Amino acid sequence: MKPFVFITLLLSIWGLSSCDSGGSRSSRRNPAGTIARASGGAYEIFVVMDKAVWEGTAGQAVKEELSTPLPYLLQGEPSMKPVTHIKPEQFKGVLRFFRNILIVRINDAMYTKVSLQKEFDNWAQGQIIVFLNAPDQPSVETYLSEHPQSVLNLFTKEEMIRAGELLREKHSLAVLNQVREKFGIELYAPADIQASKEGDNCIWFSNKAFTGRMDIFVYSFPYVDRNTFTLDYLVAKRDSFAKYMIPGSFEGSYMATEKRVVDYEASTLNGKYCGVLRGLWRTEGDMMGGPFVSYARVDEPNRRVIVTEGFVFEPRKEKRNYIRRLEAALQTTRFASEL
Repeated sequence: MKPFVFITLLLSIWGLSSCDSGGSRSSRRNPAGTIARASGGAYEIFVVMDKAVWEGTAGQAVKEELSTPLPYLLQGEPSMKPVTHIKPEQFKGVLRFFRNILIVRINDAMYTKVSLQKEFDNWAQGQIIVFLNAPDQPSVETYLSEHPQSVLNLFTKEEMIRAGELLREKHSLAVLNQVREKFGIELYAPADIQASKEGDNCIWFSNKAFTGRMDIFVYSFPYVDRNTFTLDYLVAKRDSFAKYMIPGSFEGSYMATEKRVVDYEASTLNGKYCGVLRGLWRTEGDMMGGPFVSYARVDEPNRRVIVTEGFVFEPRKEKRNYIRRLEAALQTTRFASEL
């Protein structure tokens, strides 16, 4: 069977069966009057461009951009996968229902410089279409080199929004109720994360899955000054809570941060400063480890820092979608003043 015929048949099935892959940007209707939902899996993408461009230098630059390895995953998993090329003349029918679409247009009569524009829900609900316009192929190479991950970040942000919306619709009541009672915050975690262990100023949740193990860790400590938001300080706090709360498989073993593979990023959440740690965790006295991400924010009325963290243990399969789903959960966090 020809690859394009196979893709068309596959997407026809997706278009009929997919009912939960879209976001809530808006509702669009196809000519038959039925609601069209975006099809395809998370972080999958269609790239629409001429075959000659796809096989040329611009196409290579786009492929490298979308396949940028996600940091802190030891297997080097690409940020978007799979990346499927569609020629413009093939881009019609059910192919237009895909959730993530990048359309590259090279035309020196229409464009004098590279520009990016995005549109939502043109052909299906929960869809993002990014247009990359350029006069020629070298300008695409130059733009993506000077603005690394500019295209990738548009799709990643939209996937995070979709995941957060789905978590608000279906989530763990155990996590929501316990963090609300203990910390006065709101957090929407994946529904299968139920088991918990509570300690002083901290709670550890887990889905206890044999494969795709996802955990959420929430803890708080007094806010002293701005020096709290540094890599060393937040790692030290993380390690003290993890040693106290999260044991390994053997007696005396416990979780710790892999200090050679961790970074700090200053960010914002809900318009407020947020310190983000990303890196790898390991187990002292054991062989377990994996990626983690944590968000630290100041709860100003109570003069404390609240940290919400997600970490993954999955030695056999890809971890990209697990850690991103947990980060989407962290981004649903709301303090009492924000509710």
